Amino acid sequence: MSVNKTHKEFHTLDLDAGWEVPEGYPEGIEQKILSGSLDETAHRGTRTRLLRFKPGVFTTAPFSHDYWEEVYLISGDLTVGNDDKGEGGEAFPPHTYAVRPPHAKHGPFKSNEGALLLEIHYYDPV
Repeated sequence: MSVNKTHKEFHTLDLDAGWEVPEGYPEGIEQKILSGSLDETAHRGTRTRLLRFKPGVFTTAPFSHDYWEEVYLISGDLTVGNDDKGEGGEAFPPHTYAVRPPHAKHGPFKSNEGALLLEIHYYDPV
């Protein structure tokens, strides 16, 4: 099985451009794809992205997906398990990590001060 990523040596990322709101996410949560792509219809591929939360943004319901996910909180704060009003949950500081198998329910999420995460998504090889 081949990996759908191109060879890229160290290079400076432009953190001011190339951000977009992922499908199904609220405004204020944006992604920047660093490499690869994920084909959720064919259940193939791998993707590495940055995900950022603007201050005060939150999601309102748990969700799951059919691919593996690894998440590293680079900076800011992230609360997991808030209610639909953004209240409650467990807060995590920078340099925390999660790995989730396919179909694991997670969230909702919020960030009080803003957050930057590195995420790697992939399907099991067939």
